[in-house]
Amino acid sequence: MNSLVTSNPLREDRLWPPPPAEIAAFHRRMPAYSPTLLLDAPDLASKLGIGRLLIKAETRRMGLPSFKILGASWATYRALCAHIGHEPEPWGNINELAANLAHLRPFTLATATDGNHGRAVSFMARLLGFDARIFVPEGMARARTKAMEAEGAVVTVVNGDYDDAVTRAGEEAGESCIVVSDTSWPGYETIPAQVIEGYTTIFAEVDEAIDASDLDHPDLVVVPMGVGAFMSAAITHYRSGDHRPLIVGVEPIDANCVQASALAGNITHVPGPHRSIMVGLNCGRPSLIAWPRLAAGIDWFVSVDDDSARQAMRDLAGAAVVAGETGAASLAGLEALLIDEAAAGQLPDLSDRTVMIVVTEGATDPAAYETVVGRSHDRIGRVLTAIRP
Repeated sequence: MNSLVTSNPLREDRLWPPPPAEIAAFHRRMPAYSPTLLLDAPDLASKLGIGRLLIKAETRRMGLPSFKILGASWATYRALCAHIGHEPEPWGNINELAANLAHLRPFTLATATDGNHGRAVSFMARLLGFDARIFVPEGMARARTKAMEAEGAVVTVVNGDYDDAVTRAGEEAGESCIVVSDTSWPGYETIPAQVIEGYTTIFAEVDEAIDASDLDHPDLVVVPMGVGAFMSAAITHYRSGDHRPLIVGVEPIDANCVQASALAGNITHVPGPHRSIMVGLNCGRPSLIAWPRLAAGIDWFVSVDDDSARQAMRDLAGAAVVAGETGAASLAGLEALLIDEAAAGQLPDLSDRTVMIVVTEGATDPAAYETVVGRSHDRIGRVLTAIRP
């Protein structure tokens, strides 16, 4: 295992405002919405030497293999409200919302992506009867491109990395096109902030499930990071109330832009090419809007190599959880943290504590998944204790 574990030199004990209360109600009006599973993995907990391991499995969300639709849907809705100048009420389901917005057509949603966010934006565009233009870095697996095209999107490969794709997508903004990006740049901050807000539904679901099951809330939470939007949602949730667990962020070792930025004391670019199999985390610069929360709210940074992610995929499969390369990063990071000698001297004793990891995607590239795990994703067992609200 090749990893880099560092504490956060910028950590501050700050209280952040909670997310808007209406977000969860909005998501309940989306098609096929239901809370994703919170799983108890006692065998993995025993192997890791911790009291309890909870896994928030974002492997199937509204029919998509990742959590990204939560941010894409909420940010798209808020951006459309701003575009037309009012709430498109009344609507009780997505078909009614699409009918209320039909006067905008032809209309386009655009974004850059390493895969999952672009598919979520494409999905939202299809539901609303809009077009989708998605820009991707060169080298993206064909399976991810085909998934976006199956939603009706026009996918354009940009000569460069993810940051180059972001720049190209930003050029699409206009009167008949909204750019729904999960990263930000000067002058473009509102929509990425709303993407972050949308992700907070995940952690509200976790609290509801734990409270309904009379379990302890986690003492340590591990989240994969790309530009930091999802991590910013975790910090918004866990730094806005009384329960304040340690928060650990995980990145690929050659695309650890958040870790590098914290160690440098300001936003730092980690140049590509970023070739990790953890493609959703192959980002060279943290999101501008997410950075203040990342800098103040994370306790530990862990960057890991691809072999660690592969082993984590296999370990999760053994626990009946289908996790893609990016989704498995949280378990890889947790293991690296627990075996790091310097961290061990600073972490609390976790032998009787609860740790939660977030698995942020399922098998987004089924062929690659089978190569790593040795079984197809649909042959992985699913018998675990499911903690529901």
